[in-house]
Amino acid sequence: MDSIIDILIAKEEKFKTIVELYGRPVFVTRLPGFETLCLLILEQQVSIDSAKATFLKIKKAIPNFIPGNIVVFSDEDFRSCGVSRQKTSYLKALSQAILDRQLDVESLASKDAETVRAELIQIKGIGHWTIDVYLMFCLQSPDIIPLGDVAVVNTIKELFDIHDKETMESYAENWKPYRSGATFFLWHYYLRKRGRKNPY
Repeated sequence: MDSIIDILIAKEEKFKTIVELYGRPVFVTRLPGFETLCLLILEQQVSIDSAKATFLKIKKAIPNFIPGNIVVFSDEDFRSCGVSRQKTSYLKALSQAILDRQLDVESLASKDAETVRAELIQIKGIGHWTIDVYLMFCLQSPDIIPLGDVAVVNTIKELFDIHDKETMESYAENWKPYRSGATFFLWHYYLRKRGRKNPY
C-alpha cells in the first residue's frame, strides 16, 4: 500500500498536499460476505455509526445471522431494530437471492470487478455505491472511483474545482490503475478536515 501512495503522490500534486496536511491515508479492509453486504445496505444514506448501531441490534435479535433467518424475521421486528421498511425489503431481497442461488456471495472474490458489478446490480437495493464500496473494502479492487459517494464528490469539487460527474470521471482517469487508492486520499482529506479520525 505504501508504494501505491507514493505512486499517487507522484501523479497528483493535491495528494502530496493532503499528506503534508493530514499524513498518509489508511487503506481500510472489511471481511467479504453476506454480513458486510447487509451492513452496507444499512449504511446507505446514513452515518456509518448509525448503521453500525442498527446492525448490532439486528445481530442481537438474530444471533445466527444467515439468509434463512433474515427472510423469516418480521417487518415489525426489523422496525423495532430501527430498520426502515425500504431497507428491510433490501435485506430480504439479498437474502432471498442467496437462498434461491441467484447469488453466490462466496464466489465473488474470484471474479473480476465488472462481473461482480453485473451480478450484484441485479439485487433489489444494491446500487453502484454499495458495489463500489464492497469491491474496494472487501475484494480489494484497485481501480474503483465511487462517484456516488457524497464525500468523494464534495472533495473533488473542493480540491479540483470540478463540479460535474462526467468531468470528475474523466479527470480520475489520471489516477488509473489506482483509483481506489485515490479514493482513500479523498476520504482521508474529507474526514480529517472535519476532525473525524475513525476511518470510514
